[in-house]
Amino acid sequence: MSFGPPIGFGGANSVTSSRDAGLPYAGVPGHLQESVNEVLDSEPDHQEPVTSFEYQTKDQDPFTLRSFLSPHKWKLIGALFLVIVESILLQAGPLLTKFGIDEGVVDGNRTVLVVVACTYLVSIAFHALSGWYRIRYTGALGEALMKKLRIRVFSHLQRQSLDFYTNEKAGVLMTRMTSDIEALSQLFQEGLVNFAVQGLTVVVITVVLVIINPGLALITLAIVVPVTLLLSEWFRRRSEHAYRRVRNRIADVLADLQESLAGIRVITAHNRRRHNVIRHTNIVGEHKDANLDAVKAACVYTPGTEAIAIVGRALVLLIGGKMVLNGNLKIGELTAFLLYLGAFFAPIQTLTQLYNGYQQGQAATAKLRELLATQPSVIERLDASPIPPIEGEIRLDNVSFSYTPEVQVLHEVNLDINAGETLAIVGPTGGGKSTIAKLVSRFYDPTDGNITIDGHDIRNVTLNSLRSQLGVVPQEPFLFAGTIRDNISFSKPCSSDAEIWDALESTGLTPLVTSMENGIDTVIHERGSSLSAGERQLVALARAFLSQPRVLVLDEATSNLDLQSENTIERALDSLLNGRTAIIVAHRLATVMRADRIAVVDEGKIVELGSHSDLLEEKGKYAGMYQAWKTVVDQ
Repeated sequence: MSFGPPIGFGGANSVTSSRDAGLPYAGVPGHLQESVNEVLDSEPDHQEPVTSFEYQTKDQDPFTLRSFLSPHKWKLIGALFLVIVESILLQAGPLLTKFGIDEGVVDGNRTVLVVVACTYLVSIAFHALSGWYRIRYTGALGEALMKKLRIRVFSHLQRQSLDFYTNEKAGVLMTRMTSDIEALSQLFQEGLVNFAVQGLTVVVITVVLVIINPGLALITLAIVVPVTLLLSEWFRRRSEHAYRRVRNRIADVLADLQESLAGIRVITAHNRRRHNVIRHTNIVGEHKDANLDAVKAACVYTPGTEAIAIVGRALVLLIGGKMVLNGNLKIGELTAFLLYLGAFFAPIQTLTQLYNGYQQGQAATAKLRELLATQPSVIERLDASPIPPIEGEIRLDNVSFSYTPEVQVLHEVNLDINAGETLAIVGPTGGGKSTIAKLVSRFYDPTDGNITIDGHDIRNVTLNSLRSQLGVVPQEPFLFAGTIRDNISFSKPCSSDAEIWDALESTGLTPLVTSMENGIDTVIHERGSSLSAGERQLVALARAFLSQPRVLVLDEATSNLDLQSENTIERALDSLLNGRTAIIVAHRLATVMRADRIAVVDEGKIVELGSHSDLLEEKGKYAGMYQAWKTVVDQ
């Protein structure tokens, strides 16, 4: 597998470098392609799901198990009915044993014994059948609930503003989507149903014990139940705190893992792998300690309930044995009572284990409730209306902004950008250049002041109608795992091949893509790691070009390009920006000089504004920047 060097690009690029080093590029190796095709051919057809997404959210009650399950109450009632049937069939055995002993064995009636045995076998068969259907029914219901919850959480994350992701670690959010929802999945599919099964089993057995011998049942339950309830309440209090710690610590583990994987190149470059192992060991150790707190509570509770069960059986054997000797109780009734008593404690012990899962599910519910209660800082108002096709006249009126209350980034900025005008924003790092671009794109809302496009306050229009007419290329482009076609058509999914190739041609990517064996269907690695930094930037620019936005925002979009690629982009920008409004944040003055006007931003204020030639004549900050740049270029 080989491909020639891309025409028009100087030097080696990621594709040729990988080839020369004997490494595979992002496509599927030829000898594996046939196997991949066989796997794809065997995949079942899935219908395109019908989905809807709105920036506006209806008022919802806080997320709880009850509020989440209440819309499915009839299905849950159906599951409860199946649980009742299964519980009744499960407890038929000891009662049939009683009849078999007293009416068959003791009386020597073989017919009764045969009938009881056959009935026993039939009840077992029906119990197995009901259990099979109940597991199938509740499993399907649990998966449906999990799908709904995952979509709800994912949609909520998509609805959040950029400051939310600035303040939250990606690993913590991954915990909410994975570990926390998995805990609820186990609770829905196994915990709640088994909880109901075991709970009903206890109720049914209690009723049967009272029917067999009310006095013996009263003595037994009066001693056993209060002690068990006290022990359970102690365990509930102790484990609740422990499982909340577990949820927090697993979030720390995943957050550290995600950060270490994302920064592996920096870690390797600075020889920090051993340090990272030590750090991760400490974090995992804290997670272990949190789990051990829960284990310590369980190691008291579980043996305690087992001891109570043994004491209860011994008490029944002692009292019941005397009653049999005195003729007040039949041997079959005592046998059935002991069997039911053993069955009475078995579900209690099972409930103990299920209670662990319930506590973990409740801790996960609390974390999800906290997440789902988070409101985006940039909201779409209920009375927001779609903005009509825009011409691109932008105005900032006394705009101030701060990411945190302590530090104000912009101070009463006033700026008018005419429709079709290209405005370049320059200035020192941290001066507020990129902040202006983010405010115009409505990634954030101003702390004070207003921003309008064609006279429409952007806070009063729908986000979809606004952003569909904006094109944004950030300084650090993000590419998704998929093909080049997928990444470029991301801004316009219905694009034809011809439109994609036009976008590639406009950014000078055609030679690179045609050199790849699969062309625009070439798969690139996650985050575009199989491409160089400049190539990733070019793909991001092609993505923006394809959408043909009315307003284009370039935030240091040429910072990762070499001089030859930058010249290619400059030529492409001339055609793309024709008739469009553009805001270009840049340090490279070669790009800046092509703008109609240049705004110099320093300490959150626009200190100079004018054309390239006008600002040179003023001999201010821009003139100083230009002279410094020219000195470097001339060397």
